[in-house]
Amino acid sequence: MNEPAGTSRYGVTVPFEDLPLHAQRERFEMVHDLGYTDVWSSEADGVDAFTPLSLAAAWAPNLRAGTAIVPAFTRGPAVIAQTAAAMAQAAPAGFACGIGASSEAIVEHWNGIAFDRPYQRTRDLARFLRAAFTGEKVTESYDTFEVRGFRLARPPAAPVPILIAALRPQMLRLAGTHADGAILNWLSAEDVAAVTPLVHAGGPGKEIVARIMVAPSSDAAAVRERCRPLFAAYLNVPGYAAFQDWLGRGSVLTPMWDAWKARERKQAVELVPDKVIDELVVHGTPEECRAKIRRYVEHGVTTPVVAILPFGYDIDAALRDLAP
Repeated sequence: MNEPAGTSRYGVTVPFEDLPLHAQRERFEMVHDLGYTDVWSSEADGVDAFTPLSLAAAWAPNLRAGTAIVPAFTRGPAVIAQTAAAMAQAAPAGFACGIGASSEAIVEHWNGIAFDRPYQRTRDLARFLRAAFTGEKVTESYDTFEVRGFRLARPPAAPVPILIAALRPQMLRLAGTHADGAILNWLSAEDVAAVTPLVHAGGPGKEIVARIMVAPSSDAAAVRERCRPLFAAYLNVPGYAAFQDWLGRGSVLTPMWDAWKARERKQAVELVPDKVIDELVVHGTPEECRAKIRRYVEHGVTTPVVAILPFGYDIDAALRDLAP
């Protein structure tokens, strides 16, 4: 396998948007045959994080499975531990448990759960999972929840890496000190060099997973137009806006933010800068896309995870073109 320099892992985001879950077996098998090593799920307003990975484990058992991410609020701590332990049993090639705070929209607006102290909740969940995965009984009063007498009846046979989705310094440091690494999103290859030292300050051997948005097309103008509504929606979420500001994009994004706050949604979409799209989305010929993905690895990503944007591309062709 012709892997990106500096990493032995190369993942893809699942499930695929163009097929129902029951029809994706051949796609998962193809992913493995093409040399991808990992499949990583997400969880927002589509399918849950675990079902696609369970299917992948059954259909392509040599693929490592990972969640990017499971929200820290929307399931109880014991349920997350049970589901993660079951997933670890189901996935012979390994399972990585990625957790994160998620967002106010998902937690509070959609699930009716107070989005209260997200940093502390994520930290407490990581601590609890670390203890629960040992199979020992857990009785502990954490800052954001209490667990009394919980024990996993079937703890994982092998260690389950715990990864934390992180944007700004506090959460990046948390990923380094209380977890086995970080999951990154919405950043350029050059940004990776700015964020990874904060993770590695917690100790050696940290895994750095990056979900990399890819639009496999040489039509740059078309890619930018398709990306604008997506960028306007996401980069106005407070956490993502603060992250981009911290990375130094505040000045170029302020006009778009101001229009969004004024409820001028159409104008906000039009004001998404081409420069930001070009920095945060990998697009171009297959050769250009692979080269741009390699830059993420060169700047410190250990597990690049391709996320093919759902812009009507032939997914099979894209997977072949982007394969390691």
